[in-house]
Amino acid sequence: MASKEVIIALDEGTTNAKAVALDASGKVLVSRSRALSINTPREGWVEQPAELLVSASLAVIAEVIETVGADNVAALAISNQRETAVGWYRNNGRPLGAAITWQCSRTAGFCQSLRQQGKEAQIKAVTGLPIAPLFSASKMRWLLESVPNGVGLAESGEICLGTVDSWLLWNLTGGDAFCCDYSNAARTQLFNLHTANWDDEMLALFGIPRQALPEIRPSSGLFGYTHKCAGIPDGIPVMAMIGDSHAALFAHGLGSAGCVKATYGTGSSVMAPVNSAQSGVDALATTVAWHDGERLVYGLEGNIPHTGDAVAWMVESTGLDLLPPSELAQQLSQLPASVDSTLGVYFVPALTGLGAPWWDENARGMIRGLSRGVKRAHLVRAALESITYQIADVVMTMRQHDDFALTALMVDGGPTRNDWLMQYQADLLGCPVMRSDVTELSAMGAALLARKAQRGLPTAELRQFLPEHVSFQPDMARHGRLQKRWHEWQSAVELTRLQTAPL
Repeated sequence: MASKEVIIALDEGTTNAKAVALDASGKVLVSRSRALSINTPREGWVEQPAELLVSASLAVIAEVIETVGADNVAALAISNQRETAVGWYRNNGRPLGAAITWQCSRTAGFCQSLRQQGKEAQIKAVTGLPIAPLFSASKMRWLLESVPNGVGLAESGEICLGTVDSWLLWNLTGGDAFCCDYSNAARTQLFNLHTANWDDEMLALFGIPRQALPEIRPSSGLFGYTHKCAGIPDGIPVMAMIGDSHAALFAHGLGSAGCVKATYGTGSSVMAPVNSAQSGVDALATTVAWHDGERLVYGLEGNIPHTGDAVAWMVESTGLDLLPPSELAQQLSQLPASVDSTLGVYFVPALTGLGAPWWDENARGMIRGLSRGVKRAHLVRAALESITYQIADVVMTMRQHDDFALTALMVDGGPTRNDWLMQYQADLLGCPVMRSDVTELSAMGAALLARKAQRGLPTAELRQFLPEHVSFQPDMARHGRLQKRWHEWQSAVELTRLQTAPL
């Protein structure tokens, strides 16, 4: 193995932290992962121990370094779950409390007050993001309010507020580096898409002192060096940081026009590259896809909180969680194929509200259309179909954008290993679905950005490292038939929203 050619990419997700070592050709040498716990202390609250995000991440990095040899490691890269907010004390790195995850809706009341004040158009114009508790700003406000004199301490520089990338970087560098990348900054609702910096009006609106926020840097470039981490040698450069969904889009095709990306995980991100920060599509987010060290690349995105999570809920509710993992995966492919339809059942998994394109945090889940003949197979199929309908809802909304093009849906994530699901998605959309079977795709995207910075490469030269895809071609006759089911699904969504509307 050539010295100093291995990139170790940390992919810190919602349910696990994974470290992946990639060699000079982009091949995965080894990966290690650790599961992460998720806590729901109250209805609509979703949080994780901030210390656990760090300890699990550092542990898997150390394990991979031990396997490949520290002398071979050229750089580290980070991809991370987005919008999750962490606060900590600058002098000792102790968290203010738990990390408030992207799924959490505890700030729904504050978000509703912003709507009532007529702030939505202003926020959307500046940040590209609709008002929703998904984004980090309202969570950061909540964190400051959760500790005595939180705002005062933040104003004096004694409290740090960040997304997960900045929290991990702080710990990897022993507190030497307090930075985030453009893609994560753009998800906070404090970032001005047009000036590419923290926005004074948004900081004032959410009550966040600028002194508490990290420095924003390109996704590809030097962020700092490892320092004082057990099992991790000092001096390894951190050469890339990027949100996980953005990293996956980068690894699929480097942002090629027409290649729309859908990541299937606990939730889903559907993202399309677009040419500018301007967007007239109110129901979707305009965001920074990445800054590759040369230029900002923008993205049009819809975020869905419950896709794989919807299937997990149905698995637990139908007793399938008692099966070994390999048998469960087999059942999730066989059960939906064993029935011709759901017998009219539609599952709207608004377990903590609806994301794009509905943005209704007050909605709650519903199973509609139950009849005596409905069995477990129909319910499981309904849960899987709900993933495809939610993604189709976002794609349909994306078509309103002048820059949008769809030649193929590029997909990744655990649920995409279900061939039945992928074919249903292709047939529903009427376009090819191109699956990457690289389970480390987000890590690979971050590693590519680190490699670009390490070698000083133009982005186009990274194409040689991109993974192959498996193609699912649409059955256009079935595509026509599925449009009726899709419309029935949308009716179920509207009924869900009506039932939770205030009286």
